[in-house]
Amino acid sequence: MTQTIAPRVRTLVLLLLAVTGALLAGAAPASAHAALTGSDPGQGAVVDTAPTQVSLTFSEQIAVSDDAVRVLDPKGKRIDKGEPANPGGTTYTVQLLSGLPDGTYTVAYQVVSADSHPVAGAFTFSIGAPSETTVSVSAQASDDGLIGWLYGFGRYVSYAGFVVMAGGAAFVLACWGRGAGVRAVQRLVVSGWMALTGATLALLLLRGSYTTSGKVGDVFDLSLLGDVLQTKTGAALVSRLLLLAAAALFIAVLFGAYDKREDEEKRDLTFGLAIGGTVVAAGIAASWAMSEHASQGLQPGIAMPVDVLHLLAVAAWLGGLTALLVALYRAPADTPIGQDAVQRFSRLAFGSVVTLVVTGVYQSWRQLGSWSAFTDTRYGQLLLAKIVLVALMVAAASVSRRWTARLAGTPATVTHDRERQTAAAGAGPGPPSPARAGPGATWGRSGPGRPRPERTRPGRLSPGRPSPGRAGTVRPRQAKATPGPPHRARPTPGPPHRARPTPGPPRPAPGPGPGPGRARVLPGPSGPRRALAPLSSRGSGPRWRAPGRSDCGTPTPTVSICAAPYSRKRA
Repeated sequence: MTQTIAPRVRTLVLLLLAVTGALLAGAAPASAHAALTGSDPGQGAVVDTAPTQVSLTFSEQIAVSDDAVRVLDPKGKRIDKGEPANPGGTTYTVQLLSGLPDGTYTVAYQVVSADSHPVAGAFTFSIGAPSETTVSVSAQASDDGLIGWLYGFGRYVSYAGFVVMAGGAAFVLACWGRGAGVRAVQRLVVSGWMALTGATLALLLLRGSYTTSGKVGDVFDLSLLGDVLQTKTGAALVSRLLLLAAAALFIAVLFGAYDKREDEEKRDLTFGLAIGGTVVAAGIAASWAMSEHASQGLQPGIAMPVDVLHLLAVAAWLGGLTALLVALYRAPADTPIGQDAVQRFSRLAFGSVVTLVVTGVYQSWRQLGSWSAFTDTRYGQLLLAKIVLVALMVAAASVSRRWTARLAGTPATVTHDRERQTAAAGAGPGPPSPARAGPGATWGRSGPGRPRPERTRPGRLSPGRPSPGRAGTVRPRQAKATPGPPHRARPTPGPPHRARPTPGPPRPAPGPGPGPGRARVLPGPSGPRRALAPLSSRGSGPRWRAPGRSDCGTPTPTVSICAAPYSRKRA
C-alpha cells in the first residue's frame, strides 16, 4: 500500500465502521419478543361459573416450563394442575381445580420467546363478583435486572466475537494471505475466538436464572443448569462450545502451518482451510438460528439457512472491515497490505452487503407476516427504516469500490504525468532539464534572456555524492571580477567569458562517483551569472564555491554561480 492510498483507505474504513455502528445501535429497538395477545377468561372479566381451564394466546410460539403459568386464588394458593399444554398454534392452556369459590383470581405467566428472551406478565379475572386479593405478582421480566443485563451483554459479546473471528479469518484466506504472518491480525482473530468462547460459557451459566427467578444466587444452581441443558437453547450453547474447539484447531493451522508453507503448498492448503472454515463458521451461526426466531413460525426450513447466511455475511463484511483497519494501522513495514488485497476485499464486502439486504428483507417479511405490516406497525416501520439505511450502505460500498480502483491507479498516473512534463520541459524553450543532459551539454544566458554561444573547455567534476546523473561540483579556478569593458567579466587569470576548470581530459564515469562535466559562466549587464549542470545531489556532499565569494550551498540541478556585476564609467 503506498503512502498516497493508505490514509484515504483508512479514512473510508473508519467512516464505514462508524456508520455501521450507528446503524446497528439504532436497530436494537427493532427486535420483537413474544407478547400476550389474548386470554380466556379475559383480563378483568367476570364470569358466572368457574372455568375448567385458562388459555393464553401469544404473538409467537414460546417455550414453557412446569411453572410457566400459575393461577392463584384470592389467598395466593395455586389452583392450577399439570403442565401447560399447547393444543395448537400459539395458544397454551392450563387446567384448573374444580369447585372454585367466587372471588378474584390471578394468572401469572413467565415464558421464553422464540428469540430466547423471557416474557413475564399477570392479569386477573373474577368468578361471580370481584373480591379483595392478597396476591402481589410483579409483571417485570427477569431480563430487566442484573442477570438480564449480564445475559444481554453476553449475547452482544458473543455476536461480536463471532464476527471478528470468522471475518478476520475470511479476510486472511480470501484477501490477504500474507496477513497470516502479521501478529496484529493473529491477535485480532484469537481475541474474537476467546470472546465468543467466554461469552458462551457465561450464557450457559446465566441461562437458568435468566429464565426463572433472575437471582444472582441461582447462577450456580446445578439443578437449573440441568434444566437448561434439556432445552433447545441449552443444546445450542453446548454445540457451539464443541464447534469452538474445532475453530481453535482451524486457527492454529491458519496462523501456524499455513504461514510457513511455500506458495505452491499454500494454494492446496488454502482450499482445505476455506472448506473447513466455512463448515465450522456455518455450524456456529446455526447455533443461533436453531434457538431463536428462525426456528419458529413460518417456513422454518427456509428461515434457518437464510439466518445462517445472514450471520455469515455480517461476519465477512464487518469482520473483514475490522481486519482491514488493523492491517492498515498495525501491519509492519516489511509486510504492508497491497492494493490487490484492498480490491479483493471490496468485492467480498459488496457481495456480503447484497446478501445482507436480500436475507434481511426475507426475515423482516417473515417476522411481520405481511407486506402491509411494514407501514401499519411500529416494528415494521423500524424495519423499513433499517432497510433504507442498509440500501444507503450498499451505495456507499459501491462508491468505495470505485474509489479504491481509482486510488489504485494514482501512483502510476502521477509518475507518467511527471515524465511527460519533464519531456515537454526538455523539448520546450529555455534550458533543458539537467537530469536529461549529458556530460558535454552546456547552457548559458547572456543578458536578459538572449542566448549567446560560447566555447567551453572540458573539466572534471570533483568527487561527491553519487547520483543517477552526474555527481560532484564544478570549481572554477577564478571567478573574481576585475574592471574591464562594459558588460564583460574578466576573470584573472584567463581570457574573458571563460571558466577554466581543472585541466584534464574528460572521461565517462561508468558508475556512481566522480565524472566529467562542462559548465560556463556568461556575463550579463546585471544580476547573477547562471550555470546549469546535470547534478542531482541533495542534502549533503560537495558544495559550489567560487574564489573570493561566499559559500553558495549544496548543489541542485539548476545552480546559480554568484559573480558580482560591475560597471565602468566612460571617459
